[in-house]
Formats: sequence, C-alpha cells, structure tokens
Amino acid sequence: MSPSISSTQPRSTQSGDLLQGTLDLLILKTLALEPMHGWGVAQRIQQVSKDALQIGQGSLYPALHRLEYRGWIKAEWASSENNRRAKFYSLTAAGRRQLKAQVKNWGRIAAAIARVLEGEAPA
Repeated sequence: MSPSISSTQPRSTQSGDLLQGTLDLLILKTLALEPMHGWGVAQRIQQVSKDALQIGQGSLYPALHRLEYRGWIKAEWASSENNRRAKFYSLTAAGRRQLKAQVKNWGRIAAAIARVLEGEAPA
C-alpha cells in the first residue's frame, strides 16, 4: 500500500512537487467539466490520472480558496450525493479564460521539458 501524498505529485515520487501552478490547472480543468465539491475534485483527478496523482486536503482546500479569491471559481453550498451540506465549486468566465491560458502555457512548458530530456541542442 502506497503512503498518502499530501501534495500533487506522482505517486512513485516521494519528494518534490510538480511545477508550481499545476494544481491550479488540474482543478480548473476538472471544474470545467461540471461543478463539484472539493472531495469530488480530488477524487476525479486521482481517477483520471489512474491513481498517479493524489491531492491531499492540505493542498486541495488552500488551492480552492486561492482560486476563489482570484475570481476563477465560485462556491455555493448545496447537498452532496450523500445528503450532506458541501461547498460546490464551479468555474467562472474569468476561470475559463485562465484555464485556456494555462493550458497553452502548459503545452509550451511540456515541450521545453521534453526537449531538455531528449537532449536536443538549440537550433
């Protein structure tokens, strides 16, 4: 059984975080699909990543509050699927714009990292 990971990182890696801002991108992308409560966001990321990424509460909820403060998501209280009151988060128009910008930036970063890993020399 693998130990719990409290930040967004590959399950097989026990030290170091993914690039700063990756958690925000993952949350924004997840909420672009549908509004959901915080625990649902964490579960969806874990499920879609095939258990490679786990988001601990100590990372998830501060990130949700930060995104809400920036106006990229909004929160509303509602009943969850098990009839408990929970905060449901959804993307705002500003959040959709931010997601688009972050996805574009992620593509540039991923390509740059791939070039470094492949050892390509600059043209």
